Amino acid sequence: MLKGALQNVLGAKWTASTYVSGKHGRLTVKFDRQPTPEELNRVEEAANQKVEEGAEILEFEMDRDEAENHFGDAIYDLFPVPANITRLKLVRIPDWNVNCCIERHVDSTSLVGPIRLGRPRFRNSRKELELEFDLQ
Repeated sequence: MLKGALQNVLGAKWTASTYVSGKHGRLTVKFDRQPTPEELNRVEEAANQKVEEGAEILEFEMDRDEAENHFGDAIYDLFPVPANITRLKLVRIPDWNVNCCIERHVDSTSLVGPIRLGRPRFRNSRKELELEFDLQ
């Protein structure tokens, strides 16, 4: 939900790294500036609206060529998928976001629970925005 909120609110496309341990995590995206507090509030609100919506989370496989033709490069993050991989596992929240990911996900956004953002960290030299978050 958080990546989709960052994409939809701020236009941040590329994920540089993710970390989740229990109910705490960090998401780092490529971004060109420090977002305003108002923008971060909108990101948190958008993510939580998607949680409250109880949207279905779809997991499926597609041939790599078909997935790239259908979704474009939006399915990828900055961590490369080896060229010899010809079939991809995709995770999609309809009308929100889609991503290539091998991890297991819940079936509905409502199963995640409320998301609270921590203090952001913007690294201008790397053009990266790191957001800590906690699941309530």
